[in-house]
Amino acid sequence: MQKFIETGLNKDVLQAIEEMGFEEPTPIQSKTIPELLENGNDLVALAQTGTGKTGAFGLPVIQLIDTSNRDVQALVMCPTRELCLQITKDIKAYSKYTKGLDVTPVYGGSDIRTQIKALKKGSHIVVGTPGRLNDLINRNVLHLGNLRWLVLDEADEMLNMGFKDDLETILQQTPESRQTLLFSATMPDTIARIAKRYMKDPLELRVGTKNSGAENVKHEFYMVHANDRYKALKRIVDVNPNIYGIVFCRTRQETKDIADRLIADGYNADAIHGDLTQAQRDIVMHRFRTKHLQLLVATDVAARGIDVNDLTHVINYNLPDDAEIYIHRSGRTGRAGKSGICVSIVHTREIRKIKEVEKLAKKPIERKFVPTSEEIAQKQLFHFIEKVEKVDISEDTINQFLPSIYSKLAWLDREELIKRFVALEFQRFAEYYKDAPDINIYKDEPTHFRKNQFSRLFINLGKEDKLTSKDLIGLINKNVRARNIEIGKIELLKNFSFFEVDADYEKDVIKGLSKTPFNGRRISVEPASPKPGGKGRRFKGKRRR
Repeated sequence: MQKFIETGLNKDVLQAIEEMGFEEPTPIQSKTIPELLENGNDLVALAQTGTGKTGAFGLPVIQLIDTSNRDVQALVMCPTRELCLQITKDIKAYSKYTKGLDVTPVYGGSDIRTQIKALKKGSHIVVGTPGRLNDLINRNVLHLGNLRWLVLDEADEMLNMGFKDDLETILQQTPESRQTLLFSATMPDTIARIAKRYMKDPLELRVGTKNSGAENVKHEFYMVHANDRYKALKRIVDVNPNIYGIVFCRTRQETKDIADRLIADGYNADAIHGDLTQAQRDIVMHRFRTKHLQLLVATDVAARGIDVNDLTHVINYNLPDDAEIYIHRSGRTGRAGKSGICVSIVHTREIRKIKEVEKLAKKPIERKFVPTSEEIAQKQLFHFIEKVEKVDISEDTINQFLPSIYSKLAWLDREELIKRFVALEFQRFAEYYKDAPDINIYKDEPTHFRKNQFSRLFINLGKEDKLTSKDLIGLINKNVRARNIEIGKIELLKNFSFFEVDADYEKDVIKGLSKTPFNGRRISVEPASPKPGGKGRRFKGKRRR
């Protein structure tokens, strides 16, 4: 494995990197740093989010800056305030021991007078958003005539956000001799057009498969009706008590609404969106980074620049219209060698989008079922027990109360005390979800998702017994111990019915259902002959427990 010392970086930069705890460059850094130190070619670098792109361009540029020259020598353009501040923070950390190097962030939503003052003092590297950069150029404060490096970070998003005119105006202020560096997580047509129009025979460096998802991210989807999305979100969060993630919404208003509902329901959540001031945004992001918030609700635009390595989940409250955006979202989890889960809440009309994402990501997206109240209560209960085991007891704090507590509970033996203690936590979720309806959609799905061979079974119940497809699935859930049984076609007839199950679990289903009562009748299940081309409702997916 290559070490940073082998990339050609000088001792000042290496000292800063070592102090930050980094020893080995990421794959994109390994390819980019030597190239930028040795050559002056324009460069397009493609790597997934969280792979160290700021270091890939920041480290070599820091080393190449002439600190004796107070002109702006490097300009980093990015789409949002958050990303601007994050890049600035990283560059300042990397240049800690590079004497005399100044970095200035400029962005909207902050006092421009402070930024003007900093630029007039002299700055070697300016990091900014297009709107504010253009404003400073028009005020004759920002001068780019001696610019040596132009970095376009998240250039596709800058175009999507309507910065095309600002971008072109800024580029016209830069010398043709500049070296242009474009860094992106994906390579859509917009990036290709930027490279063709603004760059000179750029070298393309790529890490990983083009437009593919991160290797250690698992992809799942839940299918519910559109008006059940919020219920599904809550159950997904409740069954993952240690969740630490971002919930992506389509619009600014939806972001506000979902965050408000989560907060009202007692979740550690908040939102970031364009209506927040920079101070408000900073407070929210500080709470999220320090894990005082478990859930951050955001739009794609507002989430640009969020750099957190420990996210367990990314949740698509709505699937994005562009599969590329899905890839970008999912790349926010599963970083730094850790695993992550990308969850999508969809309705039946979005199955087509799921297939598009699978094709682009080159990964399967597994159908899951929204968890039941029993599953949630059990998961929360054992999470609570685990917290009890690990709690740090400060005897100095509780000693004064212990005699009274021992006296109060003296009539309970150990087993009874534990039962009451556990029941208190268990009943909280059990009562909350009492009589909660099943919100999963059991509907025909493309054969693309059907992988197992099915056995066809006969059951002695039909429509006359008031049996429904949902009832049959519920009987399997309740009475068969095996998990993750896929259910195929269900044919409900007058006095009996047929249904398909994963062939590997045929005996388990027959044993589990046989002699089980339903509406006063004992159930009888036995193998039936396959029915080629038979019609019936198809209930694809792994059954719930």
